[in-house]
Amino acid sequence: MQANQVHALPVVDDSRRVIGLHVLNQLLVPAERPNIMVIMAGGQGTRLRPQTENCPKPLLPVAGKPMLEHIIERARAEGFRRFILALHYLGEMIERQFRDGRHLGVEIDYVRERSPLGTAGALSMVNPRPDSAFIVTNGDVLTDIRYGELLDFHCRHGAAATMAVRLYEWQHPYGVVHTRGVDIVGFEEKPVARSHVNAGIYALQPGVLDHLTRAEHCDMTTLFFRLQERNQRTIVYPMHEPWLDVGLPGDLERARSAAATSHHDLLRAEEYRPEDQ
Repeated sequence: MQANQVHALPVVDDSRRVIGLHVLNQLLVPAERPNIMVIMAGGQGTRLRPQTENCPKPLLPVAGKPMLEHIIERARAEGFRRFILALHYLGEMIERQFRDGRHLGVEIDYVRERSPLGTAGALSMVNPRPDSAFIVTNGDVLTDIRYGELLDFHCRHGAAATMAVRLYEWQHPYGVVHTRGVDIVGFEEKPVARSHVNAGIYALQPGVLDHLTRAEHCDMTTLFFRLQERNQRTIVYPMHEPWLDVGLPGDLERARSAAATSHHDLLRAEEYRPEDQ
């Protein structure tokens, strides 16, 4: 309907009698989701220094607003209203910027790490515990992913934990020679290797928090390993939307230079370039 500028679409039965009506404006209003989104915003951003010496990485501006604000606005547009920000490095600056979130039309609470707890450790300090599946994302990931679709996918598959992944393709710069001992058994001309990489976005069940120790360092991959050891189902969500992990100065500059109109266009112009990671 958006692509063809159709504002109203009738629903008909087998006899082509009108039995309903889809109105575009109503469809574009997202259903409010009670689920929590946790944003990991405590990293020191050492690879982006000196820009992060006096500014936490999630507050670095892209298209006139902090990266963190892009993430919150993207999720808010899909009906998410409750956010928890995990803070450590220069966390007071983030808290002063976002306060309780009311000015953005959302609710924001905070978890404050006394020492770095990794990409999952701060979840052990979330109180009260979420009562339904929730989203976790790194605070330096700009993406057009549909957080709601990730959550629905996670629940539909009955998983304990779901990891969003991106397909990474890498072309070997040289022709490859396959050998067995000293004998040549085959050739490949600049073969392409394909694998999935962690996109830094997850959907988790509340019970996952039982596998964390309060205020103890834990990375998300370690948490997934713990769940697998206990026969808990862990799955991947293959995402195809534009995605950019802002880890290096080049990533930040590409994001800024591509931000001609909006966050969506910014990411549409970007391609994941793992060689920069």
